[in-house]
Amino acid sequence: MAGRKEIDYTYSLIDKIFRYSLGDTGDFSGAMYDGDFGLSLEEAQRRKHAFIADHLAIRPGSRVLDMGCGWGAFLKFIERRGAEGVGVTLSEGRRRACRKNGLQVHLRDCRTLRPEDFGRFEAAACVGAFEAFCSREEWEDGRQDRVYRDFFENTARLLKPRGRFYMQTMVIGPKAIDPADVDIRAPRGSDAHVCAVLQNQFPGHWLPSGEAQVVDAARPFFRLISRSSGRLDYIETQRQWSRAFKKFGLRKYLFYLSLVPRYFVRPEFRKRLALFDVAANRICFEREILDHFRLVFEKL
Repeated sequence: MAGRKEIDYTYSLIDKIFRYSLGDTGDFSGAMYDGDFGLSLEEAQRRKHAFIADHLAIRPGSRVLDMGCGWGAFLKFIERRGAEGVGVTLSEGRRRACRKNGLQVHLRDCRTLRPEDFGRFEAAACVGAFEAFCSREEWEDGRQDRVYRDFFENTARLLKPRGRFYMQTMVIGPKAIDPADVDIRAPRGSDAHVCAVLQNQFPGHWLPSGEAQVVDAARPFFRLISRSSGRLDYIETQRQWSRAFKKFGLRKYLFYLSLVPRYFVRPEFRKRLALFDVAANRICFEREILDHFRLVFEKL
């Protein structure tokens, strides 16, 4: 699994850029356009939050666990519904940002939570964090299914009877290439190169082979009640993120300028910036190398 070091590697650089572009409680996961691509990013994110809250039957007084809560966008949404939200994250920068906004967020690994930590919940959500739960090494050792089953078993312990669980995750798509062909030295823009960029952007991550693997891992503990693909939604989300990151803002562009000395004196920093110059996620979704699913479960 991607641990605190890998999560900070991926997200520490973009923490300020993201918040300067999308606000202190922006949502860094795929929005929900549901075919209406005329929606603004903010409208599509609110539609997603409402979709999750409705499918989890969140109402005033509900206790909800947000696993890998990002900058707290969903926690803020359910707070307005009168629910009590508890978030956990492995990113210290995200935890600080959430606490600054009055959210109950802890620096914890959601896979190791126990009921005695925060009690049991009527509902839980895991929006994007599942992608970090298995590493390439665990996949190569044949442990991926076990990692996922253990996660669902533990999540079931955290929920009350008939509690609901929402998961949103990327998975390997139908046009994925052989992992052995992934190579950062491949021609720029090729499938092999784009996949290598993606792996380097997200160290410690290895995706499920498809949504069926996720559903199978959950089956001993949950029944599936809803399944839908968000691949096209994620493509549009990433287009709108790109525009937001480039849009002028004084604080944001002053921060960009502050990175210039680091660029010239730190080769590793230049390497990281070069990786983000390729829209690897969006390209992989467009080519169906990756897919994206929204899954709603109910505890057995």
